[in-house]
Amino acid sequence: MSPDMKLKRRVGVPYRARKEELRGDFAKIRPYIEALRKAGAEPVVISLGLTADHLDKIADSLDAVLLPGSPADVDPGRFGAKRHPECADADPDRERTDFGLLEHAFSEHKPVLAICYGIQSLNVFLSGTLLQDIPSELQTSTTHDWDKERGEPEPIHSARIESGSRLAQLAGAREVIVNSSHHQSVLEPGRDLRIVARAPDGVIEAVEWTGDSNWVIGVQWHPERMASGDAVAQTLFRELIAAARRAPVRI
Repeated sequence: MSPDMKLKRRVGVPYRARKEELRGDFAKIRPYIEALRKAGAEPVVISLGLTADHLDKIADSLDAVLLPGSPADVDPGRFGAKRHPECADADPDRERTDFGLLEHAFSEHKPVLAICYGIQSLNVFLSGTLLQDIPSELQTSTTHDWDKERGEPEPIHSARIESGSRLAQLAGAREVIVNSSHHQSVLEPGRDLRIVARAPDGVIEAVEWTGDSNWVIGVQWHPERMASGDAVAQTLFRELIAAARRAPVRI
């Protein structure tokens, strides 16, 4: 193995929410950190309270970015929509941090894996729009949201993957079973994003960047909660790190 392959790639992971960070709640972000470590990366947890200059300096030290889920919803004003009554409060610090990291990742050709809220943030960053509340806006028999507080098991459903996509290549299948814990989803994909997976009811489950060769994938499900026993989930994290290794390391 070459010395370059032995280097652990630094993957930036912003806190899920500013309130969680301020109260020292690390439990919700831990599964992302553990999944990255298992894939051979060095996770870098990023505060949502950084100045723009400090965030830029940290972003410059990263090899890749992972955008995690969040209890917040992206501010509908960012995609020109009125707020739906079921839309959760926005987290301006998370939005600012995500957008700063994405700006850097696209300009410096660094790979991105965006998960749940992360795919929605990625889509809005690229001028896409969101379905603000699946249960009330879409007549569907597919359960997407998870009421964990009531002790319900996390919903699962199938996702059909588009042939010829990066996701199809890494999954090795046209259909996969995924978990589900969201009430929003991508509506109109953003600039140069290709829809590459849908749930049985048509809800968008994954997108990929097509603007250049950079590895950018967004998934609506939670592979970090499947990473210990699901081959596709494990491969997503491994491929993020592999894409970071393929990029030149700046000294």
